[in-house]
Amino acid sequence: MRVAINCDLGEGFGRWDLGPDAELLELITAANIACGMHAGDPPRMAATVRLAAAKGVGIGAHPSYPDLQGFGRRYMDMAPEDVRDFVTYQVGALQAFARACGARVEHVKAHGALYNRAADDEATARAIVEGALQADPDLVIVVLAGSRLEQVARAMGARVACEAFADRGYDARGRLVSRREPGAVIHDPDAVAERVWTMLREGRVRTVTGQWVPVRADTICVHGDSPGAVDILRRLRQHLLDQGVQLVSIGQLA
Repeated sequence: MRVAINCDLGEGFGRWDLGPDAELLELITAANIACGMHAGDPPRMAATVRLAAAKGVGIGAHPSYPDLQGFGRRYMDMAPEDVRDFVTYQVGALQAFARACGARVEHVKAHGALYNRAADDEATARAIVEGALQADPDLVIVVLAGSRLEQVARAMGARVACEAFADRGYDARGRLVSRREPGAVIHDPDAVAERVWTMLREGRVRTVTGQWVPVRADTICVHGDSPGAVDILRRLRQHLLDQGVQLVSIGQLA
């Protein structure tokens, strides 16, 4: 069994840091790097790419709506062709920094509200895939398992990696529970490790209301800005290795 562990990184801005990126890069196999629209800036993008490349961690672009103040978590009324071009712009910027240090961008994972809208909205899903493939037709599109984005990406012939969330609650539709709701974020490292192993072994996850829903987990996301993220990742990584799981980058998966 092979799986990638991913985190969203480079999400500070200017003099402000968000998340212990250097520590996280010791534990993950794929980095989703902010591209300046919800967080990040050129120097931070360059530094995060260089550090990921030095650690042998797969590099991915983490494009979003242009929403610095709202951290990309607010839905925006944008035409699909504008979403497409904003995605291409962000991926292309990260590709330039990757080339500068002899690395390459392997995957694209949309951020926040853009990712959540694409889970159910076909036009948004198509715009994300088109925007990514304009930049590089070999990019892997990271999708919420069972979502409209997964269906659209596969129909468009893109390489796909299905994502499950280690530290976030699910609802009965297999979607992420709003961060404003009880049970939205899970902080116990042991609970997270067991939950992920159940996802991988049984292909299902228990919802916040107690039901089981199917889930495919090619790559597991842990949110690096959550309290205790390093402890969660350390416990999860060791648990998966103890079970004989091979940890690889997203580019090696798809």
